Amino acid sequence: QGFFRLEAQSPPPRQGEAQAMGAYKYLEEFWRKKQTDVFRFLARLRNWEFRQLPAVHRCSRPTRPDKARKVGYKAKQGFLIYRSRVKRGDRKTRVAKGIVYGKPCHHGINKNKACRNLRSIAEERCGRK
Repeated sequence: QGFFRLEAQSPPPRQGEAQAMGAYKYLEEFWRKKQTDVFRFLARLRNWEFRQLPAVHRCSRPTRPDKARKVGYKAKQGFLIYRSRVKRGDRKTRVAKGIVYGKPCHHGINKNKACRNLRSIAEERCGRK
């Protein structure tokens, strides 16, 4: 009697059965479905709020904690989060009053493609601040 103890154990979940999702998994699902009413409303509010803030500013916490943790973020001292606004699209040549001198091949102003990606530009601006 003392040697054998029977304990009730729940069987492991089978393939295809619904499991209870954790908080990060729930957030991941939430960000995957961008057409839902709740997400669209939150996105609109968030965008308005970000427009009121400066182009480069420090945030108290990441917008997407699940994604941040996947790339190595931990909620402890020494981890800083900065948000940076970078204009999308082609770059514009800086010329005074739109007047360009020289040969016609150098007269282009609007269709200049950036060599660097937007992420590296954003990181540089945060590093300057």
